[in-house]
Amino acid sequence: MADFTAMLEGYHRFRSTGWTEQRARWDELSEGQSPRVMVIACSDSRVDPAQIFDTSPGEIFVVRNVAALVPPFETSPGYHGVSAALEFAVQVLKVGEIVVMGHGKCGGCKAALSQELKDAPPGEGGFIADWIELLDGARDTVVAQFGDDRSRDAERAMEQEGVKVSLANLRSFPCVRSKERKGELKLVGAFFAISDGQLHIMDEDSGTFSPA
Repeated sequence: MADFTAMLEGYHRFRSTGWTEQRARWDELSEGQSPRVMVIACSDSRVDPAQIFDTSPGEIFVVRNVAALVPPFETSPGYHGVSAALEFAVQVLKVGEIVVMGHGKCGGCKAALSQELKDAPPGEGGFIADWIELLDGARDTVVAQFGDDRSRDAERAMEQEGVKVSLANLRSFPCVRSKERKGELKLVGAFFAISDGQLHIMDEDSGTFSPA
């Protein structure tokens, strides 16, 4: 596994190959960015959107956090990192699509389902517990179907329900609702299965995920 020293070696390889070979592209990007797609993904080290979608620099605007969550629209004071990034992507960059990509073996979704961090204090799991409370409704849906079962099927159901939660919360933002209604913005639900490398896309009408 790479430590920072190994990462620096990787940087030098990039600097002598990837950056040099795409010098014209980097010169263009130094003047600004114009991605057409925003991807909201998990912080998990195994699910890098740029790698999964094989994109070049500047092609996608990415936000990553625990369980690929979008909080609902709210105007209360605070530090709204995901909301700020969303606002920038939609209002300033004017992206045409937002992809919410959940994934298999998601630790955040597993913790939300098991509630193992529910009473943890801040700094010892409490921040995670507060964040994944966004999935409480999804957990209710999964528990109604699977009961106390914690099988892989239940976990996958939770992971995919999490994508639906983020999509619903995206639509609570006035700018998203307005642009989607006008046909200027499209929302896409996706799920990446680490075990087999398969990307699944959610059908908006049925809510089911099928291989891309």
